[in-house]
Parts: sequence; structure tokens; C-alpha cells
Amino acid sequence: MYKNLLYHIVFSTKYREDTITIEHETILYKFIWKFAQENKSVLYRVGGMPNHIHILIDIHPTIAISDFLRDLKSTSSGFLKKFEKEFPKFIGWGKTYGIFSYSSKEKETIINYIKNQKTHHTSETYEDELRRLLIENGVEINEEYFLKDDEPQA
Repeated sequence: MYKNLLYHIVFSTKYREDTITIEHETILYKFIWKFAQENKSVLYRVGGMPNHIHILIDIHPTIAISDFLRDLKSTSSGFLKKFEKEFPKFIGWGKTYGIFSYSSKEKETIINYIKNQKTHHTSETYEDELRRLLIENGVEINEEYFLKDDEPQA
């Protein structure tokens, strides 16, 4: 089998709240590395901010991307809730996510982009970043629904 399935996945915490503590984020990142390995996938980089995660991964072709992400969000949510002391405000993941495919030629660029999230987000919010990534990847944005499914219920 020959394949090149390189995906940049971006997803946020529920309501895009800052619930991933920077001092303990490596606990989550190690869990994601292990999850990828257990699912016969190759994780090239994981990183993010207190309110969202970026993953660069080659998902095994027998696994649907949506299934992989659903299972990752579900199992990591349960995992983080076990670490209540380290992640006291974590209540779950948001519904919205972005998945973008890239060629192997762009791999190092995306890896560096994920590595530099802390610096990058001094000048761009998660919402603006997701909007930019969608536009750069030719995804039409329906403003009526953009990130609305992650809003707290009134």
C-alpha cells in the first residue's frame, strides 16, 4: 500500500474556554501521541493554546477521519477529567473542528506552525486563525453557522 495522508486538525475546548493549562499541557499531548500510535497513525506534531489544539498526523487509511477525531475527543475528554487537579476548568471539547490536507512538501512548514503557536497567538485569536485556515484552504464559510455550535446556551 502506498499513501500520503497528511492532515492538519484543529479543534477547540468547549465554548473555546481557556481550560488546557500550559504547565500541564504535555499530559494531554502525550495522551494524543499514544492514541495515534494505538490507532496505527503517525503523529508528526501536536501543540496548541489553552483553548485549542493543533495536530499534524497521517491517519491510517482504514480509519475514517471523522471516526478518529470523534474517538480522540471522547477518550481524551475522559482522560483529562481524571486529571481534575491539573485541568480543573476542562468540561469537554467543542463541536467545531477543521481538517486540512497537505502534501509532504508542506510537512515541515506545518510542524513549525504548530511549534510556534504561543508566539503566533500573541497577534491572532483562535476564531481569526480558524477563519484564515478555512479561507487559505478554499473552504467556504457560512457566517450564519461559523463557530455558533460551540456557543454557551442562554
